[in-house]
Amino acid sequence: MTTTFTDLGVSAELADLLAQQGITAPFPIQQLTLVDALEGRDLCGKAPTGSGKTLAFALPVAMTVGRAQPGRPRALLLAPTRELACQIRDVLVPLLQTTSRKAAIFYGGTNINRDLQRLRGRVDVAVATPGRLEDLIDRRAISLEDVDLVVLDEADRMADMGFLPVVKRLLAQTRADRQTLLFSATLDGDIDVLVRHYQHNPVRHEFEAPEEDRGDVRHVFWPAERHDRRALTGQIVRRAGQAIVFTRTKHGADRLAKQLRQDGLETAAIHGNRSQKQRESALARFSSGRVSTLVATDVAARGIHVDNVAAVVHYDQPGSDKDYIHRSGRTGRAGARGLVVSLISAEESRDLHKLQRSLELPQGLHDLDLELLGRDELPSPNAVADDRSRGGKRSGHAGPRPDGNSRNGGRRSGRGKGQGGHDRQGSNAKAVGRNAKSRDDARGQSDSRGQGSGRSHGGGNPKGNRHAGSKGGATHGRGNQGRAGQNRGRAKGGARPASARQR
Repeated sequence: MTTTFTDLGVSAELADLLAQQGITAPFPIQQLTLVDALEGRDLCGKAPTGSGKTLAFALPVAMTVGRAQPGRPRALLLAPTRELACQIRDVLVPLLQTTSRKAAIFYGGTNINRDLQRLRGRVDVAVATPGRLEDLIDRRAISLEDVDLVVLDEADRMADMGFLPVVKRLLAQTRADRQTLLFSATLDGDIDVLVRHYQHNPVRHEFEAPEEDRGDVRHVFWPAERHDRRALTGQIVRRAGQAIVFTRTKHGADRLAKQLRQDGLETAAIHGNRSQKQRESALARFSSGRVSTLVATDVAARGIHVDNVAAVVHYDQPGSDKDYIHRSGRTGRAGARGLVVSLISAEESRDLHKLQRSLELPQGLHDLDLELLGRDELPSPNAVADDRSRGGKRSGHAGPRPDGNSRNGGRRSGRGKGQGGHDRQGSNAKAVGRNAKSRDDARGQSDSRGQGSGRSHGGGNPKGNRHAGSKGGATHGRGNQGRAGQNRGRAKGGARPASARQR
C-alpha cells in the first residue's frame, strides 16, 4: 500500500496543492522525517542531493509556523548560498499561502535597504544566508528572540564555507525551546558541534538511494595538461550535450566561458562575484537550453537543481572528496543518465589516486577516446604511475589524442611531443600525454575554515543527544541518548514511543 502525504500528517489542503503540482507521493526522506518534524521533534536528516529534502522541511514549516510581529520572525531557515535560499523560497511560498503566512528572503549581493523595508512588515518565516542575517541583526532590523523553529539546510556546506561560528551565534539568539531540523547530503564531524549543542535529543534519519534508483553516472578520468583542456572541453560538450564545467577560480570561470564562446559554444558563467540578477539570468538561460555550457566555481556545486544536465566536467580538480561528490551530483539526477569527466594533469595524478580510493571509484586514467562518452559501459582505467619516474623525469600520461587517433600503440611515456596545432574551434586538440612544463595558471580559492570558539548563550543544549537508525537504505531510530553518533540503536519497527517535547 502506497503511503500518502495525508498518512504522514500533512493537511488535506497542502496535499491537494502538491497534487496540483504533480507531487502525489512522498519521497523516502519525506516518509522518514515528516511525522517526527510535525510532532515537534528535533531531527537530523541525511539524504542525497535531489532526494526531496526541501519539501521534507518546507511542509512542517508551513503547517506549524506561528504568526509573527514585524521584525520578529517565528521561523528561521538558513542556507549557505543565495541560490539555495532562492530555491527554498520558491518551494515554501506556495505552501505558506494556504496557511496565510508570509516569508521573506535575505541574502548578500542585494540592496540591504529593501531588506530593511520588508522587515518593517510582518515576516513569519525568514529564509536567509548567515552573513546577511547577521548584518541585519547588527542594524537592529530583525530580532530572533521569537524564533521557535529553525531549519539548517546543507549544514555541512555552511561549515565548509566557514559559516559555523556565525550559525552558532545566530542559534544562540533564538528561543531555547525551539525545534531544530538539520538536513544535509552529508553529516560528518563538522556537524557534531551543532548536533551536540544546538539540538535536543534529536532523532536521526538517513536515506541512501537504492542502486536501481540512482542515476547511471559514468566517471571518466582523462589525462589533460592545462594547454589542452580548452579544446578538449569543447569537444566533450559538443558530444555530450548540456554541461556544467567547474573551474577553481572566479577569474578562471570568466576566462573559460569567454574562450568557449569564441569556440562557438553558448556559455554563461556563475560565481561569487556575479550579482544575483546575473546569476539568476545565467541559470534561467541554462535551464531553458538557450545556453549549452554553464562555467561555474563551487558556488554552483550545491543547491542548484537543473534537470537533464548531460555532463559535468571537472576542468580544475575539486578541493576535496566532498566537493567532487557535490559537483558531480549535478548530473544523473532522479535516476537519469549522467556523465562526469575529470581532466587530470601529471602533477595531479597522486591526488587523483587518493580521491578515487576514498570514493571507491576505479583507479587510474582512461585512454583519451571521445567515443567513450557514448558508451553504456566504460573500460577499466589504466594504472597511473607516480608523479616522477625513476631518474627524476616526469612520467607522461598515456592514451590517444583527443581526436581519437592512437599513436605508439595507444600508450606512451617520457618526453614525446604531440603533433598538430591548436584549433580554436576545438575540432583538433593537441595530443594529450606529452610532458608539459606548464603549471596551473590559477590557484584554488581556499574556503575560510574558521572554527567557532564561543559557547552558546540561551540556545545551546549541553547534553547533546542524538538518535541513530538501522543500516541498509532508509534508517531511523528513537530513544537512544548520549553523544551524537554514539550508541546507535537499531529500529525494528513496532510501536512509536511518546514524542519528544512539543513546541
